[in-house]
Amino acid sequence: MTRLSLSTLLSTLASACAVGLLSLSTSAHAQTAAAAASASAPELHAADKTFVSDGTQTVATQRDAARIADSRSTDSEVKAFAEQLVADYSKLSDSMRAASPRGVDVPRNDPDTAVIDGIKNLRGADFDKAYIEQVALGGQQKTLSAFQAEIASGRDADLKKAASAGLPVIQADIAKAKELAQRKHLAG
Repeated sequence: MTRLSLSTLLSTLASACAVGLLSLSTSAHAQTAAAAASASAPELHAADKTFVSDGTQTVATQRDAARIADSRSTDSEVKAFAEQLVADYSKLSDSMRAASPRGVDVPRNDPDTAVIDGIKNLRGADFDKAYIEQVALGGQQKTLSAFQAEIASGRDADLKKAASAGLPVIQADIAKAKELAQRKHLAG
């Protein structure tokens, strides 16, 4: 009986070692594959990197600030403008993510917290004034600049295409923001 127990014990121990080696081998293979994937991730030109980081941040800032307008503004025109921006800038964000080369980390939601913090506690007319001047006009100019810089200096064809496709949307939204500012007697 002792022999049988010893042979069962040895068999169990051998099985456990085999399972351990198999899991170690699988883990090492996964780490090697991950390292190879990150090594094969494309190295973007500086202008493309800037567009991915700054462009996505300005787009996220515009979108998130426009969402805040729904609860903080009391003006139907400001709310309607903000609703349009949420739709436009959500599409811009999606197109930038789709255009980014595989393996490039594109932030999903990385708004400029200083801008968001500057408006999130305001309400009514104070909110409307700050939102129109700082976000709708000033912030969209930053977005426009990021897209124009990508068109002029970017090297990644898909990112340049996304920037070119987004440019008319941004320009139209800036024109709407200027009209809104004029109607509200604000600097535009």
